[in-house]
Amino acid sequence: MNDTYSWYSKLIKPSWAPPSFVFGPVWTVLYILIAVSFGKVFLMAWRKQIGFTIALPFVLNLVFNFAFTPLQFGLQNNILAGIDILLVLGTLIWAMVAIYPHARWITYIQIPYLLWVSFATILQLTITFLNF
Repeated sequence: MNDTYSWYSKLIKPSWAPPSFVFGPVWTVLYILIAVSFGKVFLMAWRKQIGFTIALPFVLNLVFNFAFTPLQFGLQNNILAGIDILLVLGTLIWAMVAIYPHARWITYIQIPYLLWVSFATILQLTITFLNF
């Protein structure tokens, strides 16, 4: 863990990068919103209220979301993390569009997640570029 912190702290970051302590509380709130909304989507799919193709971007989003930390901090690979976060953003937008006709509140509850992931995507791509 200390090696990971040391590696990340040595990366060149833009002046507008938030301090490390911001990420924990932000992701805690976002994971609560994700658990509630994605849980509802999966329940709707299980009850056959929506098709699998509606739930698919939510599944992929979780896979890509959970892959980010091992790619960024485990492998210490900014390029793979940059590709991954683009996939997180893309699947989130896809999920929001797909669920909108079936449960608009789920789309609306994703807005804070969308805003953060958009910011995090720009940040990650900037860090990747600065450290290439």
